[in-house]
Amino acid sequence: MSSRKFFPLVLLVVMAACDMQNQPKLKPLDGSDFFSDGRASRPRVAGTVARGHLNDDELLVSGTVKGKPADLFPFPVTEETLNRGRDRFGIYCTPCHDRAGSGNGLVVRRGFPKPPSFHIDRLRQSPAGHFVNVISNGWGRMDSYGDRLTPEDRWAVAAWVRVLQRSQDTPLASIPAPERERLAAEPVQVSTAGALGDLSKW
Repeated sequence: MSSRKFFPLVLLVVMAACDMQNQPKLKPLDGSDFFSDGRASRPRVAGTVARGHLNDDELLVSGTVKGKPADLFPFPVTEETLNRGRDRFGIYCTPCHDRAGSGNGLVVRRGFPKPPSFHIDRLRQSPAGHFVNVISNGWGRMDSYGDRLTPEDRWAVAAWVRVLQRSQDTPLASIPAPERERLAAEPVQVSTAGALGDLSKW
């Protein structure tokens, strides 16, 4: 038999003998007599940090500075940031807080306890970092969303909460004169984006 015909036959025999389904291995949470603690899964080495999760920026990650909620953003608030915050807010927050942040979301209308409105004095006066901290760690009946929203997205949501608050609590005098004149001349439905003011002051 020529080597050309012999090689495929040998390969077929080798592959037939290879049973990956039943190979020796340890599955997660299996027991093992190989290790002294009897566990197949090994504990993480102390100080191990998953790639991209060093979390060494207290302000960005937790919304606090020296343990207290901060009232400054860790990056500039742009239109892109606000659009991202509106998007994430719509996905994760509106079921309870509703789109205006009044606390009358669909699950509340079906019997779930009502969260406080973002428009009460206490929350209007709360620093932006308070909202980031609540998103990160939960508060009362609200679970943590730290595993679903990146630190940047938590800040984007906090920025959008500020937009919602300003949309309901902006004095007429703080709106630029040309914009007031335009609104007076041609009444239109004002979106929450119209009450942003000077983004550089955020």
